[in-house]
Amino acid sequence: MGLSLPLLLLASTSPLTTPAPGPQSVQSAPGDQDRTEEDVQRSSAAADVVVTARRREERAQNVPIPISVVGVKELDNTGSFNIQRLQQLQPTLQFYSTNPRNSSVNIRGLGAPLGLTNDGIDQGVGVYIDQVYFSRVAVATLDFLDVQQVETLRGPQGTLYGKNTVAGAINITSKAPSFDFEGRAELTAGNLEFKQAKASVSGPLSKDVAVRLGVSTTSRRGTIYNVASDNYVNAQDNIGLRGALLWRASDTLDVTLSGDWNRQNPECCAQIYVRYGPTQRAANRQYPALTQAQGYAVPSTNPFDRLTDLDAELNALNELGGASLRAELDTGSGTLTSVTAWRFWNWGPANDRDFTGLPITTLSQNPTKQDQFTQEFRYAGEGKGFDYVLGAFAFYQDIHTTGVQQQGPAASRWLINPTSALANDPSVLNGLTARNDIRLKNFSGALFGKLNLKLGEAFTVSPGVRVNYDDKVGSYVSIVTDAAGNLVPYSGGTARQAAQRDALQPQAFEDEKYRAWNVSYDLTASYKPSRDVLLYATYAHSFKSGGLNLNGVPVVNGVVQTDLAQVAPEKVDHFEVGAKTQFWDRKATFNVAGFWTVIKDYQAVVNNGANSTLRGYLANAGEVRVRGVETDFSLRPSDRLNLYVNGAYTDHEYVEFTNAPCPPELSGGTAAPVGSAGGTPGVPGQASPVVCDISGQWLPGISNWAFSYGAEYNVPGKLFGLDGAFYLGGDANSRSRFSSNASRSIYTDIEGYTLANFRLGFRTSDFNLFGWVRNAFDEEYFEVLATTPGNTGLISGQPGDPRTYGLTLSKSF
Repeated sequence: MGLSLPLLLLASTSPLTTPAPGPQSVQSAPGDQDRTEEDVQRSSAAADVVVTARRREERAQNVPIPISVVGVKELDNTGSFNIQRLQQLQPTLQFYSTNPRNSSVNIRGLGAPLGLTNDGIDQGVGVYIDQVYFSRVAVATLDFLDVQQVETLRGPQGTLYGKNTVAGAINITSKAPSFDFEGRAELTAGNLEFKQAKASVSGPLSKDVAVRLGVSTTSRRGTIYNVASDNYVNAQDNIGLRGALLWRASDTLDVTLSGDWNRQNPECCAQIYVRYGPTQRAANRQYPALTQAQGYAVPSTNPFDRLTDLDAELNALNELGGASLRAELDTGSGTLTSVTAWRFWNWGPANDRDFTGLPITTLSQNPTKQDQFTQEFRYAGEGKGFDYVLGAFAFYQDIHTTGVQQQGPAASRWLINPTSALANDPSVLNGLTARNDIRLKNFSGALFGKLNLKLGEAFTVSPGVRVNYDDKVGSYVSIVTDAAGNLVPYSGGTARQAAQRDALQPQAFEDEKYRAWNVSYDLTASYKPSRDVLLYATYAHSFKSGGLNLNGVPVVNGVVQTDLAQVAPEKVDHFEVGAKTQFWDRKATFNVAGFWTVIKDYQAVVNNGANSTLRGYLANAGEVRVRGVETDFSLRPSDRLNLYVNGAYTDHEYVEFTNAPCPPELSGGTAAPVGSAGGTPGVPGQASPVVCDISGQWLPGISNWAFSYGAEYNVPGKLFGLDGAFYLGGDANSRSRFSSNASRSIYTDIEGYTLANFRLGFRTSDFNLFGWVRNAFDEEYFEVLATTPGNTGLISGQPGDPRTYGLTLSKSF
């Protein structure tokens, strides 16, 4: 998506405060760190936007791009302390997570396909914190730490800064060190043993040096009770620390050194029994017969009883941190910015991947260590009738994953065809172990630029271009041994070894390389016929880098199909038109945008019908299309009342996807011709296709309709001798049905739902006390539904949070 401004926007918003003029800033990226809390107002209202290169302020309504900005007050008042909560305020932002590694952030349904996790591909949505790109979506599961504001930019980004992203960017800006002493503390307690504490302090160390320190901690009892271990799982256990040092080296040079450390270590993440959906497998190989043969029954077949009996260890240790050095130099005719950063990520999981209380898969974990380094230079300048930004960006990433999967004593009966005598021999699969070693070295470099040319007083054209080079080298090695330590061969051997190979397939490929140049470009035209109306249109041609299959590829007759190890880049064509309007003496805003995005060679999980041995792997679907309309409306008729309604209609489909994995109801039977309709759901043992043509079907994770809306009313009053205001507020979000499977299934559609939240409290300029309730009507809904390994018909899921409530107290000084 192109911008007609020289740099990313500096905006700060919240629906709960009166707008105030923003100060000048030398910053040259998202977020104005110098703004106070009282400057913060929601972007759907007439918020100020600071544009540094032009040395003047512009209102958000004058910016030709769909952008949502949520400020610190709205984050605090709505309890939006992470991206999962933030999505409830923004209809076209979607976040899905079964654990921190298996997470995806999508904008308008694009970014990363739901349920697809692969170290060898890039994300389609960029997450930035203080101008530093984060390559791992795991950061999206962490609590916001001492945050000033969060901006969501929709549409392709890349001709102005940082990493190229095809769906948009989330820019998180922390509070900056202050030369005036200040501090803030917040305490929250609620049901489910919820406890959260936040504190920050800032002030000068000398006339030229200021420091800021922040800490946040969150804990909550789990929402799922494990009857096997007699404790609650899917808990929260987060802590974060951040420090920043600002050196005002001269009147024209600011240097900021910052560092942070964040850790999650909950007993998590369980997906529990939701339903059984018949497949095309023979009846004796489906869930009812398999569980009956082992005398097993789940604790409850109602997922909203929130009971499980998972017998494997659960853990979700997620540790991220790093340091950055940012220098900003005012040259008089422009601003030169340098951002140097190092980040690390440590992931220490433990999972139960058979989703039952049976010892089928007793170990399933892929611990990962990652280091990343980034360097960005930008220069923003201006001339007579034009302004521009030029930049260079370099990114390097080193990932090492050492996974292990081990089968248990119930695996033979569960995984081997019951007609074989091997199924009755637990020793065939008991102790069978796959040890995986996955490595990736990833370099990306780019030059980019954006020109804004003003043609008269009302018309601006803004072309942009990016030249990008990607170089990835990866390897995948999976060594499989039986309980005695004997190697399982790639092919051949005994019937016993063939059964072991069906459960865990050994394979290896090393030093697989992907190298490519790509060019992105965009053009935005904007027209402002009057003070309160802005019209704009954008075309962007972008790409998502190709990658490597680092979850393995098919093995046919003992031969690893290394020709499938590489994944082609996505090619994106994006069109957008929009209007931003203000009326009723700027007490109301109404914005509308229409978008149409076509992606060719969409990266997705596929099956290859040419292979006799099937394995889901990452490759390219022919084409997908996402199009729709978004609207934002806000109204502040007086200082007492504020309300907003945001909505989106999104039409989405696979235009061409002929080699997709079949949904479970069409899978598991005897082979049928590729693309055939297969057998009839519920009639096991029939023929079923090797792959399915799902052209014309929904993309996963996208609702056709989504809304967020809210209001707050306040009246002046006194409490504890303090002059302030009592207030009552509410916000809600609604979405229609969406698919939770890569290939839409009759078993994995998630029905639409509405979540409503309320708050009641009293506040002054530096004190706030309020009670809150989230999911006030205790809506029963699922965050995700998933098919499980083995195609037994077991559908697991993750129920959303039940009703929660609590009390929050905050004080600034």
